[in-house]
Amino acid sequence: MSDLFGSTRTVIKRNYALITPDGFVPSVLPGWKNVVAIINIAPVMNRPRFAQIQITLDVNSTGTGNTGALEHFYYVISGDCTAQLSGKQHELTAGSYLFLPPKTNFKFSGASQGTKLLVFQKKFEPLAGEKIPGVLCGHADAIKGNPFLGNDDARLQVLLPDQPAFDMAVNIFTYQPGATLPFVETHIMEHGLLMLKGQGVYRLDADHYPVTAGDVIWMASYCPQWFMAMGKTPASYIYYKDVNRAPM
Repeated sequence: MSDLFGSTRTVIKRNYALITPDGFVPSVLPGWKNVVAIINIAPVMNRPRFAQIQITLDVNSTGTGNTGALEHFYYVISGDCTAQLSGKQHELTAGSYLFLPPKTNFKFSGASQGTKLLVFQKKFEPLAGEKIPGVLCGHADAIKGNPFLGNDDARLQVLLPDQPAFDMAVNIFTYQPGATLPFVETHIMEHGLLMLKGQGVYRLDADHYPVTAGDVIWMASYCPQWFMAMGKTPASYIYYKDVNRAPM
């Protein structure tokens, strides 16, 4: 049913964006067939230096291509599928993730109905003296959630190795009801974020917004940010940030 008053929680500003599912519009994604692709964040917004995409697959879906100069990160939000990467096959289930370095051939197929993928893409920045990372496959269930700054009620899962060769990080943050980031963060890294479950309040710049599962957030470099989990169940989000490279 359409909203007669044209209301939405979506807001796009210079230093951040909150994009809610009520306004998602599918796009054509080259190489992907029989899918619904939502490009939530992209450089054409004028500030982001990466892309964040959600792809919904069915039993007839395929996605093929080569990463080229980009690196890709895939996270299975729900469902299951098969990924063939440079000749090696990976069976993916909800919580599985893949890191694809530049110049990697990929093919996704064999999905169950309604399988959902989250994708982060950015141009890879090599670091002198470091080898380009290879393909990495893992599962969130195998990654321990460590207390963030000693807080047992706010736990961080680090999905990619914390090594200089990687210029992106992808983490999952889970909060018990009432838990918060311990301070308002302001830093050089930019973020792309998807709320996975629960709800809360996100501070972006000097503004505060209610957020819930399915919401997408982009935060520019040096955008003040803070989160508080609310409700009766834990809140969780997965997020990207650029790391390990000189500022100039």
